[in-house]
Amino acid sequence: MSTIDKVAWVHLRDGKILSTRSRGKDRFYLPGGKREAGESDVDCLRREVREELAVELRVDSIGYLATFQAQAHGHPDGVLIKMICYAAEPVGEPTASAEIEEWQWLGYADRERASAVDVLVFDWLHERGVLV
Repeated sequence: MSTIDKVAWVHLRDGKILSTRSRGKDRFYLPGGKREAGESDVDCLRREVREELAVELRVDSIGYLATFQAQAHGHPDGVLIKMICYAAEPVGEPTASAEIEEWQWLGYADRERASAVDVLVFDWLHERGVLV
C-alpha cells in the first residue's frame, strides 16, 4: 500500500469552496499538490497555489485545519492520498494556469463532483456550518 502526500488550500467564500479541475480530469480537487524534496508544508502550499491559480497566499494568514486520508482518485485500489489542509487568504483573484483547466466555487451539493478525499473535506466543513 502506498500513500500520496498532498498539501491543500481550503478557501471559502459565501459558503462555497474554491476547487480546481486539471486538464483531462473528470473530478474537482482542492488546490495544492505534492511537496518537493526538503519543502515545508507552507512552502509547498504557496508554490502550488501560485503555479495553479496565479495568486500569492498571505504567509501571516496560513493556518492548519485538518488532515484527511482516502483512496486516491484515478489510482489502483490501495493507493491512498493523505491531504494536509490549510486555510489562507490570497492576494488577488485566482486565474487558471499550469495544468488547471478551470476553477469553481462549489457548494456542499457539488460534493459528488470532487475526489474522495475532497468529499471528506466537504463533509467536515459542512458539519461545522461553513460549507452550504
